[in-house]
Amino acid sequence: MSGGDLDALQARIQYSFSDPRLLQRALTHRSFSADHNERLEFLGDSVLNLAVAHLLYEQLSQLPEGDLSRVRANLVKQDTLHQLALKLALSPLLRLGEGEARSGGPNRPSILADALEALIGAVYLDAGYGPAQSLVQRLYESVAITPRMDAAAKDPKTELQEWLQGHKMKLPVYRVVGTLGAAHKQTFDVECEVPQLDLRERGIGGSRRAGEQAAAAAMLIRLKARGGAAKASP
Repeated sequence: MSGGDLDALQARIQYSFSDPRLLQRALTHRSFSADHNERLEFLGDSVLNLAVAHLLYEQLSQLPEGDLSRVRANLVKQDTLHQLALKLALSPLLRLGEGEARSGGPNRPSILADALEALIGAVYLDAGYGPAQSLVQRLYESVAITPRMDAAAKDPKTELQEWLQGHKMKLPVYRVVGTLGAAHKQTFDVECEVPQLDLRERGIGGSRRAGEQAAAAAMLIRLKARGGAAKASP
């Protein structure tokens, strides 16, 4: 990855970094270096969700909260982020370990989606929320955002969030409690906690997102088994 490649990417996203090291880190997978993009991804995930929520609030002004949540889930899911990353041509810019690169890492949807979130997080650290929000708005200019986007089947995380909101409870907390395997073939052990019910469930997946979905699915099964007996702790 040359300086010219990074300049071309900055031209595509219409943002020039004050600290180019942040951009380089955003494109660095953990299999390549200890100075990788996972913390930026964590930050970018939150910025992305807020920016998309704002976008939907403005564009779908008549849609109720529950439907807005479903549309947002569709817009920030891995498949959508993967497609946006492909449009930015992030794949050849990724810095991956040799094993990850040989095993198809540059084209893996989870890696590309994570890199896009890390890129958003890097812009946020470099210049604050305003430029990061503007980047998100530009990324979604080519996406047809309609109320019908909520018609797709709900994923477990969305369904769990709606269940908790319907019972006047806070959102669940997800934590990666462990990882297994080599960097290019890792599985993630994720815990889902519902603090108000003092409940915890675990899930395993080939990515952090997949682990969260598995943990959310396990939590849903437990909550539905409890039925009407579920009561929030004071």
